[in-house]
Amino acid sequence: MQPYFLPYIGYFQLLAAVNKFVVLDDVNYINRGWVNRNRLLLNGVAHTFTVPLSGASQNRLICDIELVSEDSWRDKLMRTIRQSYKQAPCYVPVSALLESLINYPATRLDEFLLNSLDELVRYLSLDVEIVSTSRLYNNAHLKGQERILNICQQEQVDVYINPIGGVDLYDRASFLKQNIQLYFLRSRPISYSQGKAEHIPWLSILDVLMFNEPSAVRQLLAEMDLV
Repeated sequence: MQPYFLPYIGYFQLLAAVNKFVVLDDVNYINRGWVNRNRLLLNGVAHTFTVPLSGASQNRLICDIELVSEDSWRDKLMRTIRQSYKQAPCYVPVSALLESLINYPATRLDEFLLNSLDELVRYLSLDVEIVSTSRLYNNAHLKGQERILNICQQEQVDVYINPIGGVDLYDRASFLKQNIQLYFLRSRPISYSQGKAEHIPWLSILDVLMFNEPSAVRQLLAEMDLV
């Protein structure tokens, strides 16, 4: 998966389902994608927040892009989180965690994102190792399924799990030829109390954390099927 900032719970279901999670950070950045933005709950509606970047372009790799040098966006984002969740039951510990992630002194986007994933995995006590393709494998010349298969071969794995969106991208027979079982992760409908009548699904993991203790979040992570 590409690295995302505070991604939705389905991303963490995948993290919880594997023992090694490979982050594709040497692929092209996608404008208006989810790499540096997500949604939180503000005044009862979904609100998009963004990590501002310097010189971001679809012609540049994620690992080559830098954060803007001006730090005012960090304070602004923390103020938005405080306004949105100060009454949430888990606000105190989660806001402290988020302040640490948001103020992490990285200049490059990939470093910033990888740190946030590492810290969130630690907070949730998930037993998974996170590695990035820009630091391993040496196979950026390969594309699509061919590259995934090469990574699997280098790691000597016998199971590869991909989100359900990859069902049209990857071929089970090609993986079986390499003695690798291919599964797709499909999230079940997930709902939890957000302190309001109508649940708004698939927001950033920060929304899940604000309303659920880590043990409850781990139970939600199990609400998925491998097909």
